[in-house]
Amino acid sequence: LGLLYLPTQALLTVAVGQDPSQSHGCAHGSCYPATGDLLVGREKNLKASSTCGMRWKEPYCIVSHLQDEKKCFDCDSRRPYNPLYNTISHRIENVITTFKPHRKKSWWQSENGKSDVFIQLDLEAEFHFTHLIMTFKTFRPAAMLIERSADFGRTWQIYRYFAHDCAAVFPGVSQGPLRNINDIICESRYSDIEPSTEGEVIYRVLDPAIKIQDPYSPTIQNQLKITNLRVNFTKLHTLGDNLLDPRDEIKEKYYYAIYELVVRGNCFCYGHASECAPIDGIEDDVEGMVHGRCVCNHNTKGLNCEQCDDFYNDHPWRPAEGRNTNACKKCNCNSHSTACHFDMAVYLATGNVSGGVCDDCQHNTMGHHCEICKPFYYKDPVKDIRDPRVCIPCDCDPDGSQNGGMCDSHTDPSLGMVAGQCRCKTNVEGPRCDSCKTGFFGLSTDNPHGCQPCQCDPRGTVSGSSQCDPVSGDCFCKRLVTGRSCDQCLPEHWALSHDLNGCRDCECDIGGALDNHCSIESGQCRCRSHITGRQCTQVESGYFFMALDHLLYEAESATMGRVSEHQPGRPAMWTGLGFSRVPEGGTLEFRIGDIPYSMEYDLLIRYEAQMPQDWEEVQVTVIRPGPIPTSSPCGNTIPDDDRLIVSLPAAARSVTHTFAHRCVSVLVYGNYAIRMPTIALMPRHSAMEMFNAGDPASNIRRQTYERYHCHDGAKSVTRPLMSDTCAKLISSMSAIINDGALPCNCDPQGSISSLCDVRGGQCRCRPNVIGRRCDQCAPGMYGFGPSGCTACGCSLDGSVTRLCDKFTGQCQCRPGAFGQRCDRCQSGYWGFPSCRPCQCNGHADQCDQRTGACISCRDNTGGDKCERCANGYYGNPILGTASGGQCRPCPCPDGPNSGRHFAVSCYQDSRHRQIICNCNQGYTGARCEECAPGYYGNPSQPGGRCQPCQCNNNIDMSDVNACDSQTGECNKCLYNTEGPNCGICKSGYFGDASRRNCRKCTCNFLGTERSQCIEREDCVCQRATGQCQCLQNVVGLACDHCAPNHWNLASGRGCEPCSCDPNNSVTSACNEFSGQCQCRDGFGGKACTDCQENFWGDPRTQCRACDCNWRGIETSQCNRVTGHCVCQQGVSGVRCDQCARGFSGQFPNCQPCHQCFGDWDRIVQDLGARTKALAERAHEIQTTGLIGPYEKAFKDLEEKLAQAQDIVTAQTEICLWIQMLQMFVFLTRAQIGETTDTLNSLEGELTIVQDSNSEASKELSALEREAKELNLTSEQLHHQLDILKNSNFLGAYDSILSSYNRSRDAERRANESTTTKPSTVSQSADTRRRTERLIAAKKDDFNRKNAANKRALGELNTKTQGLDMKKLNEKVCGAPGDAPCAESPCGGAGCRDDEGKRHCGGLNCNGAVAVADSSLEKARHAERELNKAMKEVEGLFTKVAEAKTQAEEAKGKAKAALDKAATTKNKVERSNNDLRDLIKQIRDFLTQEGADPDSIEAVANRVLELSIPASPIQIKHLADEIKERVHSLSNVDAILQQTQDDVRKAEQLLLDAKRARHHAEGVKTTAETVEQALVDAKNAQTSAEKAITKARADIGETKKRLTEIESETSDGEMNLNDAVARLNTLRREINALKTKRASNSMAAARAEETATMARDKILDGQLTDKYNEVQQRVDTKAKAVQDAKKRAERLRDEAKELLKDAQKKLQRLAELEKNYEENQKKLEGKARQLDGLEDKMKSILHDINKQIQIYNTCQ
Repeated sequence: LGLLYLPTQALLTVAVGQDPSQSHGCAHGSCYPATGDLLVGREKNLKASSTCGMRWKEPYCIVSHLQDEKKCFDCDSRRPYNPLYNTISHRIENVITTFKPHRKKSWWQSENGKSDVFIQLDLEAEFHFTHLIMTFKTFRPAAMLIERSADFGRTWQIYRYFAHDCAAVFPGVSQGPLRNINDIICESRYSDIEPSTEGEVIYRVLDPAIKIQDPYSPTIQNQLKITNLRVNFTKLHTLGDNLLDPRDEIKEKYYYAIYELVVRGNCFCYGHASECAPIDGIEDDVEGMVHGRCVCNHNTKGLNCEQCDDFYNDHPWRPAEGRNTNACKKCNCNSHSTACHFDMAVYLATGNVSGGVCDDCQHNTMGHHCEICKPFYYKDPVKDIRDPRVCIPCDCDPDGSQNGGMCDSHTDPSLGMVAGQCRCKTNVEGPRCDSCKTGFFGLSTDNPHGCQPCQCDPRGTVSGSSQCDPVSGDCFCKRLVTGRSCDQCLPEHWALSHDLNGCRDCECDIGGALDNHCSIESGQCRCRSHITGRQCTQVESGYFFMALDHLLYEAESATMGRVSEHQPGRPAMWTGLGFSRVPEGGTLEFRIGDIPYSMEYDLLIRYEAQMPQDWEEVQVTVIRPGPIPTSSPCGNTIPDDDRLIVSLPAAARSVTHTFAHRCVSVLVYGNYAIRMPTIALMPRHSAMEMFNAGDPASNIRRQTYERYHCHDGAKSVTRPLMSDTCAKLISSMSAIINDGALPCNCDPQGSISSLCDVRGGQCRCRPNVIGRRCDQCAPGMYGFGPSGCTACGCSLDGSVTRLCDKFTGQCQCRPGAFGQRCDRCQSGYWGFPSCRPCQCNGHADQCDQRTGACISCRDNTGGDKCERCANGYYGNPILGTASGGQCRPCPCPDGPNSGRHFAVSCYQDSRHRQIICNCNQGYTGARCEECAPGYYGNPSQPGGRCQPCQCNNNIDMSDVNACDSQTGECNKCLYNTEGPNCGICKSGYFGDASRRNCRKCTCNFLGTERSQCIEREDCVCQRATGQCQCLQNVVGLACDHCAPNHWNLASGRGCEPCSCDPNNSVTSACNEFSGQCQCRDGFGGKACTDCQENFWGDPRTQCRACDCNWRGIETSQCNRVTGHCVCQQGVSGVRCDQCARGFSGQFPNCQPCHQCFGDWDRIVQDLGARTKALAERAHEIQTTGLIGPYEKAFKDLEEKLAQAQDIVTAQTEICLWIQMLQMFVFLTRAQIGETTDTLNSLEGELTIVQDSNSEASKELSALEREAKELNLTSEQLHHQLDILKNSNFLGAYDSILSSYNRSRDAERRANESTTTKPSTVSQSADTRRRTERLIAAKKDDFNRKNAANKRALGELNTKTQGLDMKKLNEKVCGAPGDAPCAESPCGGAGCRDDEGKRHCGGLNCNGAVAVADSSLEKARHAERELNKAMKEVEGLFTKVAEAKTQAEEAKGKAKAALDKAATTKNKVERSNNDLRDLIKQIRDFLTQEGADPDSIEAVANRVLELSIPASPIQIKHLADEIKERVHSLSNVDAILQQTQDDVRKAEQLLLDAKRARHHAEGVKTTAETVEQALVDAKNAQTSAEKAITKARADIGETKKRLTEIESETSDGEMNLNDAVARLNTLRREINALKTKRASNSMAAARAEETATMARDKILDGQLTDKYNEVQQRVDTKAKAVQDAKKRAERLRDEAKELLKDAQKKLQRLAELEKNYEENQKKLEGKARQLDGLEDKMKSILHDINKQIQIYNTCQ
């Protein structure tokens, strides 16, 4: 027991020695519960990570002495320890002290051989932990550590390390000694291997060796506080055998085992409890258990008394410390609350007096202590604060008062508060704040100001007034302004301003804008398509307004037109390709289908008469596609309106007539030949709403249009200059008619630009290209392409016409003419147009077409007729001569092509038969085997040549020794040259030796350096330029004149500066010989530093003219200093303009005075001397005489003035010092930015000083004014003293007395300014002293930092001096860096442009800046163009798809039309068969006998009544129409052919696009090529769009034609159906006639018989007459039947022809269908190709975008 409790008692002694609760209770200070073993009663809270026998029975052994018999035992801890029944259980709860007899028989034991084991105690609350004691059954651990947690196991802190070898086991942990109570160290005394049993480990939280100054400090309290305790065993003590034998049996004797574990501590209550009670849920039946819930005192609560009790929160909770309980204080809530909380901010704000804040204040109170009334309540001043009815509700209008009706909560005169007083909103007034102030309206709760001000916009209100209706707030607006606040313009107006009417009219263009509404901010009108500008009066780029004659139709494009070429030298009086010659009776048919707007048009016919007579009758017919809808603007048109008879006067060139609606074609008939170039449809202005609406604006437009004759300008081809008025009206008409602007669509090949003239749309054509779109060659031109067109150049003699093929340029040749221009003969002939055979002596086949000279002579011949031998050959090649033969080579020395032939030609001497060589230049000798003089080389060797000596043409070429014949070295240079090549001028000469212009140096001896001249006329200059070496300030090639602003070349020492005065001279230059400067008016002298002659004054300021009277001066020059003139005798005055003293008279007639003047003059001079003496006497009296009593006063006054002067001087010095200091601070701030923050405070203080000094300066200025007054007083005294000198003494005395009084008053005020505290002087002195102290305090720091900054500036300056900006400027900006900014086009560092912006880079600059800007801009442009191209490609793809769809639809309709035509054909065939049967029956009937006359007559009448299908005229007309339709259907071939051309063009464009793609892929690294590729792609796309558009138009035309065929076929089918019905009726009637015929046959037989009988009987002549009449009628009927038969036969023939024609058309339709299917397949193929092209374009776009990204990021 002694071993166990002795250390425990020591620990308790320490704790008791430091526990103040042992000497007094909780009422007098801090108190603490008693300590105990924290393990008691907490078996369940104690755990171990390893316990033997927990899963099964485990064996273990002990290390014991030899006398012990049993050394190994079993451990079974599956059941708790029982001293009787289970003694081998070794659970962790066995370590808790029990004081029972079997204490040494129970222990805790870990598993065998396990080193890392921990024991942990988990407490239910915070406890004070004082010390720990462990008693081991086995060896103590070789290493262990104790750690604790104060937050229930979330974080852990180590108390102490224990180890046998601390350095090895816990490296880096200090081994002591312990210096602070919370140091973490490693101890070794409790880790030895001995004793082997009952060894102890003791740990004290508060080591007794360390003195604790404050046991209540937070550090100590935190050190003692725990919620969890853990002991970690990390290493076992062994005997080493486990290292040699790894068997488990060896490990069975190594384990941890503890007899007893004591954890001493107490309940942790922060000194506010002396006892503890069980926590809820913890049983209180264990003796000696230390409970965890404090029984709190000092108005605290909580498990550990860690917080104040309810309503005791006026002070912050604090632990009790010694005799200070730090009890919680009750809150003061003035009986209005029962709950509060603590607020540290409130506590600190009250100076640590009160921090309690009451919660849930009652009785309408609020505040920390419920001491003030709630909002909308105020304190009754007559009631106590604790009265439940102390707060009274406010009576304020919630709408007009602040905070919704809140009033002053209490009365406070210092704050101007009166309890219950309402606080009105800004714009509200009244006791209850229930009415608006003047100028406001609309009292509202939502308005923070109560009433809203009259929101009248001054721009829109009358007279700019802000008054409004007091109830509604409506303002009084100007005429064109509306809105509640007069802040909106009326519709069709904008730009609210201070104008008289407030807003401006939109003035949108009547045509360019959709209406007259515009944006109220910008005035932008709503424009039609492709029209821009604020008023919609401008077109977008690439668009135009059409001219009046825009709808132009060329006669050469009309049917039956024939083009006449343009005659050279005559001005073109037509458009298009030329005239169409219309013969008499001829017809021109114009196809018109592009009228964009239904209205009345004027038909303009342009013509050129070829006869002097008028064209009297021209029939104009308008053929329309169908009936005019009544709703159309042309609904009132009648057929007669479409037929006109007009005449064309011979003197005119155009006529106009009015037509209406969309005309299909116009037919013009004429009586005789006339040239007609064009017709045009011009919109009639009177038919447009913009002119005929009836409103004043439209009337004005109509009157203006007619007054300016705007319509007449479009009649002539050569148009006069149009006025702006007409141009604006016509542009508006164009916008209405076309619903916007028209695209230029300039042909990319034929036009210079894609832009056209905005008025008329004429594109800028390339040479010899015509057309509005520049899309065709002019007449007489061909080869339409990017460079324009080329003139045909057809020969007048050899061609039929000047026109040629527009593609190939081939002219139409006459017989016998050949060539593209028909200007030459056929091969082998010459002399066009009279062609003759070539004469070439059989040595050539062709000759020159013009000269007849033979071409390519053979057999070594030459000459125009191959009549001589070629150069290098000799002989006679002429045929037919006796000596004719071949040409042989010249031996000079060898023949041609031998490599050694140096002759031009040779010939054979006829006398000696020798070969004579004509040598080449540079060769000589009989066989040209030597070099000539002036040449060198060795021609005798193979490959040898003679070359000219390279002497720059400065040798004598006839001199054999002029140069070496072998080496070519020059020996005899001429023309003042020298050198091995005679290539430079001699010394003393200059020029270009190669041009023989070496000239003698012409240096001026006076201006040239003496060292460069041998004698006066012999000087040396630069050999190339002739520049002499000049003296200082001498310039010129010959050093013959001074530099600008210098003179005196004749001195021989260089030129001297002019030194002209810059202010007094006109220019800085002077006379080069005299040095005289050109002076301004009024100045003179050599350098203009003196005044001009007859001027005076200081030339530095101003020179004035001598203002002398010429009649009184000796000389015209006045005194140069004073300006006084030099006067003649008897004349005086500054200007010499008055008589002098002693002279009389009127100037200039001055006469000497009488001699008495001299006497009186002497008397006056004597009086003057006496007066001077009296004055000196008065001065003496002033010094020592009567004014002696005032001497002291004057001295005092002078001393005060001196003091005042000193003060002023000192103040001035202070101001100067401050100004200097400010300047120094400013310069320092500008140079050293790093010291700005440090000097800011000093600058602020100096600013304050400056302000103080400024005030002092003002006061000192007042003092100075007073001193000036004193000076004035002093002057007055002196003046009075002068009076005194000349007056009585009493007056002087009174004056002096008055001055004395004023001086005393001034003295008093001066004394007050210096002695009164505080005064201006004292304040100034204080300010000065503060400034001095501030400067002295900051001086060292300032000087130190200033010195450091100067050193830094010096280093930076040195580095800056070493920097070379030239190369950097050149690389960055692109220009040499040493060029000044004014001369450098690319700028540089520090350069700025005229606007003050930095200047670096620019046009033609290759610096990094320019390259980067250019690359970025090009990349951006390329990106935009690619995006645009991609969109256009997508649109193109869509259009192709649409065209494909429309083609499918057209195909279906064509097929349906074909089927219907086949059906109609069948019906026609059946009808023809029926008709044949009918005709056959009628013929049979008529040829048969027995038909009675009545029946024959009936049959004839029925036949005559038949119409198949109508009258002959109608049938003919119908047949003509069908023929016309079928004939027009033949144009399908042309349409399809055009489509094929378009397809071919699309294929070509596809190839172009592919080439553009390859081009883009090849050069996509540069943005310029990308841009060009985009342009090509765009052109290709534009052409493709054109082709597709044209194809679509062709398809539409085809559909239209098919529709017309279908309509005509339907009409024909109806007529055929009617004919079939009529034939059926006729068949029935024929059947009836057959029956009747049979009966008629019988009746006829009877009648014949009766007639015979009657004839035989002939009773009288009457019967004969009857018979004759009947016979005549029968003959007539028979004739009629015969006529009907012929008509039927003709009808049959016509039907056959019609059937045959229909069959042909049907066959043609089948062929068309086949062609259509083929074209459809081709279109599908092209669509697939376009798809592929689109994919490739997307790929290119992706690559280019990638390159753009690279350029943008500069990678």
